[in-house]
Amino acid sequence: MSQTDTVIGSGAGTGQSRIQKKRIEDQVPTLQEVRTKTQRRESKWQLVVRGAILPVTVLAVWQICGSMGIVSKTLLPTPFEIWLAFYDLLVSGQLFTHLEISIWRAAVGFLIGGSLGLMLGTAVGLFRKFEQSVDPSVQMLRTIPHLAITPLFILWFGFGEFSKVLLIAKGAFFPLYVQTFLGIRNVDSKLFDVARVLEFSRFKQITKLVLPAALPNVLLGLRLSIGVAWLGLVVAEIMGSSEGIGYLIMDARQFSQTSVVFVGILIFAFVGKGSDSLVRFLEKKLLKWRDNFNG
Repeated sequence: MSQTDTVIGSGAGTGQSRIQKKRIEDQVPTLQEVRTKTQRRESKWQLVVRGAILPVTVLAVWQICGSMGIVSKTLLPTPFEIWLAFYDLLVSGQLFTHLEISIWRAAVGFLIGGSLGLMLGTAVGLFRKFEQSVDPSVQMLRTIPHLAITPLFILWFGFGEFSKVLLIAKGAFFPLYVQTFLGIRNVDSKLFDVARVLEFSRFKQITKLVLPAALPNVLLGLRLSIGVAWLGLVVAEIMGSSEGIGYLIMDARQFSQTSVVFVGILIFAFVGKGSDSLVRFLEKKLLKWRDNFNG
């Protein structure tokens, strides 16, 4: 073997060793990455602790006042009594039965109202003549309260499921309609000039330009629609129902079972918060490109 071959071989071996070393360095996390992950874990725990301070304090004061007899247990049962009522409903199976029906009503009503609101808001936002024809009537209907239109729904559709789902759909329709319309109209007009230069078709303008730019408003409308759908569910089940969380609350009120009333209220609160958190999770995933002020 010549001296030249030896040099070339040693150079190749050195190059391979450098590549292997580089791969190992890429696989092993740096000290800064470890610190960043640790800080993220600590920040999550800090958020949990900060969020728990107020409710834990309120529950502790509430329990102490109830145990000392400062507040009547008929009017304001202690958290421990509410927990016992929740456990009884859970063991008996009543809670799951009523909750399943309520979630079904809210989901169907939201899907109907939200879908119509999204489609109509998109059409009104894209076409000015359509806005001039439809938007004044929709805005007039938007100002009618749930409780004002409930008797009319009862007269027209009775106490069946259709009237309840329709009332929920009415509430879920308007937030998505308004926010979709605003999101489309807030799109920068310069982007449409760019789309004309690139010779985008109308469909491509909607899918590649309008909807992505309006997505923050659409997701905000989604959050608001879910909240209003739960409010509509309460009104729908209280106005006349034999099943559901709203019925559970009204039935407990008639027998002065205040702890069961609180259980129903807390169920609405936790399920509503869970659905809202789901939409916020979607916001974080779909709107990663935004660089907003976070406080």
